[in-house]
Amino acid sequence: MVTSIHKLFVAMTGKAIMAAAPQPHVMVLPFPAQGHVIPLMKLSHRLVDYGFQIDFVNTEFNHDCILKSMQEKGVIPEGIHMLSVRDGMDPADDHTDIGKLIGGLPAAMFSPLEEIIKIKKIKWVIADVSMSWALKLTNTVGVRIALFSTYSASVFALRMKLPKIIEDGVIDESGSVKMHKMVQLMPPIDSTEIPWVSMESTTERRRVSIRNVINTNQLMALAETIICNTFREVEPEALALLPNALPIGPLLGPMSKLTGNFWSEDQTCLTWLEKQAPGSVIYVAFGSSTVFDAIRFQELANGLVLSGRPFLWVVRPNFTKEIKEEWLNQFKQSIGGKGLVVNWAPQQRVLSHPSVACFMTHCGWNSTMEGVLHGVPFLCCPYFADQFCNQSYVCNVWKTGLKLCANEQGVVTKEEIKDKVVQLLGDEDIKARAVMWKNKACASIREGGSSHENLLELVKLLQEG
Repeated sequence: MVTSIHKLFVAMTGKAIMAAAPQPHVMVLPFPAQGHVIPLMKLSHRLVDYGFQIDFVNTEFNHDCILKSMQEKGVIPEGIHMLSVRDGMDPADDHTDIGKLIGGLPAAMFSPLEEIIKIKKIKWVIADVSMSWALKLTNTVGVRIALFSTYSASVFALRMKLPKIIEDGVIDESGSVKMHKMVQLMPPIDSTEIPWVSMESTTERRRVSIRNVINTNQLMALAETIICNTFREVEPEALALLPNALPIGPLLGPMSKLTGNFWSEDQTCLTWLEKQAPGSVIYVAFGSSTVFDAIRFQELANGLVLSGRPFLWVVRPNFTKEIKEEWLNQFKQSIGGKGLVVNWAPQQRVLSHPSVACFMTHCGWNSTMEGVLHGVPFLCCPYFADQFCNQSYVCNVWKTGLKLCANEQGVVTKEEIKDKVVQLLGDEDIKARAVMWKNKACASIREGGSSHENLLELVKLLQEG
């Protein structure tokens, strides 16, 4: 099955390839987390279409995961050279510990990056905004740097305003909320949902994270531009606060090529989707960082069954540490053909499938943009960081989804899941708005659209050397 969006990608890239001339290397530097690697890999594929050679730099730990996934899929990315450097952590450390990662990356990676840039005579680096310390490379090796925002323009603007938010006494430097109020950005968010309030588990880690943001904010003037995986029509107010922004999203990856997954995609779910009625399936995926305890996990499982709808549920290996494999196997057997549980799914292909009715998600920005691009209504269940801001966009601004509300114990009950599924899929206005935003998103990345024109501007900038 070839979707209309897949055809759009072929049309776009085919034209780009015909018009392209060979270009020098560009280094791409993602933060070592799944939701950061994937959009930068999508961007890398787009730049390859315009003739660029990409040096894609992962940490050694993630590099091995991605290569294993790539080899199992049998995909070799043309024009993308997979490189790796150490992340400063010991082999036995928890590499999903974001706080510890942030603390060790600059010291571990800076010198190796300098060497690669010198040896390969690289003129441009596209660095994840969460790796903003890399902007110092402009002073040490003279490379030009474009930052890439893996979160919304709104959250980027909020990041730049973080010192003022602290100065006004809304939160303190340790991320503790001192004043309950709405922070007036677009979308407005409650002070308890400021990303750095929920980012880390301890006061000290929040303090370190906030200090890192404030320190790297001071380097932002060194960036040539801010590349955003968003589009002008969906975030006009926020983008107006970022005069140096180039919105080029929603980024669309090639359906059959490497997209930077840490886990192998289970392609059998596509065959299963083909057997389901159009607009019937709940797709459930909570990204790479969300962790559920036993109670939340079992309520979600029971809620999906109680909904009476077929469901495709992604349960990655580290999604929960409290549920035994025996319990999960029994659950899989009990649902029969009514549902399918997989370790990881080819999300872009799933969301574009006509059988999918809605997307139950953690509201990571990459997943949010993919849902918007494919016109799928959302059931929102954010976990941490910027995901609450993204939920506000979905539920309060675009009005293309509903919030799953937790009880006093912080658990989204099976009854809440059932009720919200019924409410969402019975709301024709939400469905219509989802299609409207899909049309706007597709128009933005077509030739002549706002994001397409910005992509051409980025290509021209990178060609300057």
